[in-house]
Amino acid sequence: MMLIAHNTLPVRGRPMEVCQLRTEAATISCDAIQRLGHQLQALRESGNPIRHFEEFEQTVNALFNQAQQDFLAEALAELDIDTPAIEVSGITYKQVLRSYKTYQTAVGSVRVMRTLYRNGKEPCIVPMELKAGIVEGFWTPRAAKQAAWVVAQMSPGEAKSLLDLMGGMSPSESSLARFPRQFNTQWEQHREPFEEMLIEKLNVPTNAVTVAASLDGVMLPMKDGKRVEKRARSASEGKRTQGPTGCKEASCGTLSFYDQQGERLSTVRIGRMPETKKLTLKQSLSALLQEALRQKPQLSLVKVADGAKDNWSYLSQELPAGVEVIDYYHAADHLKKAFDQAYGENSIKSKEKFVTYRHVLKEELDGVERIIKALAYQHKKHPRRSKLKTELEYFRKNRQRMRYAEHLSNNLPIGSGVVEAACKTLVTQRMKCSGMRWRNPGGQGVLTLRSLVQSHWFENGWKLFAATYCGKVTKAATSNVIPFPEKGGSV
Repeated sequence: MMLIAHNTLPVRGRPMEVCQLRTEAATISCDAIQRLGHQLQALRESGNPIRHFEEFEQTVNALFNQAQQDFLAEALAELDIDTPAIEVSGITYKQVLRSYKTYQTAVGSVRVMRTLYRNGKEPCIVPMELKAGIVEGFWTPRAAKQAAWVVAQMSPGEAKSLLDLMGGMSPSESSLARFPRQFNTQWEQHREPFEEMLIEKLNVPTNAVTVAASLDGVMLPMKDGKRVEKRARSASEGKRTQGPTGCKEASCGTLSFYDQQGERLSTVRIGRMPETKKLTLKQSLSALLQEALRQKPQLSLVKVADGAKDNWSYLSQELPAGVEVIDYYHAADHLKKAFDQAYGENSIKSKEKFVTYRHVLKEELDGVERIIKALAYQHKKHPRRSKLKTELEYFRKNRQRMRYAEHLSNNLPIGSGVVEAACKTLVTQRMKCSGMRWRNPGGQGVLTLRSLVQSHWFENGWKLFAATYCGKVTKAATSNVIPFPEKGGSV
C-alpha cells in the first residue's frame, strides 16, 4: 500500500493535518437503524421467555453489531471517489479498477466497493482508504487501535480469544500476529519526529525534585540468533549446550521522577530490541532527560544502574553531571560473592559476615570504605584467591557510587528496581513465554506499543501513527486524462 506520508506527517512548527473525513455519515440512509428497530421489536414480541440471559445478551449484541457494520459500510462507501482521475499531493492518478474489499471494523467485517487508482508503475492507491485512514489496507482506525493494544498485552492467540469473547471484531490470529511488524515498519520510518513530538509533551510532575535515569538489558530468544550453530560449536568444543544460546540482549531504559520525600511520582519507559551498544535507546533516553531538565533545570539528577561497563560509559560521559549510584542490591550480591570466596561458599561464617556488612554498606557513611578494608584484609590472607581480588577491585573502582547512607539521607533512590521492573513488564512478561522466538521488526513493534502504554503515551502516539495513513484526495481535471484500457481492449 502506498502511504502519502509527506502530506500528513507532523513536523515542528506546523500543526498535524488530520484525516479529512467529511460529515456524509449524517446523511446516510437509516435503513440499518430501521432494520435494527424491527429486529429488536420482533425479539421482544416473540413471546419466548428469557431463560438464559447470557444468550439473550449475545443475540442483542449481534443485532447491534450487524446494524453498526451496515452503517459503517455505507459510510465508507460514501467516502469513495469514482472518477477518471484524482490528485494526491499534486500527483495525478488514473482509475484502474473498481472492486469489493473486506475491511475489519471494531464491530466486525464489512464488504465495500471501492475504486483503485495508479500512477505509472507505482502501487495502487484507494481514495476511500486515504480519507478514512484505513490502516494497512485492512483495519479501520478504531479497529486498528484496539488490535494494537491487545497484541501489545498478549499473544495473538490470546488476543483473538479475548476479541471473540467480547463479541465485536474477530480478526484472524495471523492478522493479529502481523500487526506488530506492520506497526513497527511505519513507526520506525517516522520514529525520530514522532519521539520528538512525544517528548515535547513530557509532563514533569510539579512536585518533582529528583529525576533518575537508568538502563538495563534482558536476554531475549531470537529466531535469527543462530541457536543451532552455536549449540553445535559449543558441543564440538566440549562445552555445555544448555543455557540462553540463540538469545540476544534487548534493552530497557527509564526516566523516573521523585518528590521531596523520595516517593516515585511517574516513570517513562523505553524498550528496544537487540542493538549494538544500545545506541537508539541511549539517544531516546538522552532526549527525554534533556527535555525534563529544560522544563525544570533545578531537578537533581541521579544515574542508577548495575555495574556493567557500557552502561556507565554512557551514564557518566554522555549525560549531564549528577549523582552516580551502583544499584545497592547488585553491590550486595558482589559482597556475598566476596565473603563466599573468603570463608567458603554458603558457610556459616560467610553468611554471618554478609548479614553484618550489607547493613554497614547501606547504613553507615563510611560503609564502602569499611567493606574495602575488610576485603583487603581477607585478600592479604588469601592472595591466591583471584575471584576475591576481583570483588575487592569492584568495590574499589565503584566506591564513589556506593555512598548509600548519604543518598538515603537525601531521599535519593539507591536501587535500579524501576528499570529491572521495566525489563520484566516490557519484555519478559510478553515476549518470553514458552516457545516464543523473535525477529527484530515484530519484537520492536511489541516493545514500542508496550512502552507507549506503560508510559501513558499510547493515545498521543497512536494519533501520530494513524495520521500517516490519511491523505487529502481531490478529483483531477478530466481533460487530457486517458483512461487505462479495459482488459483485452484498447484505447
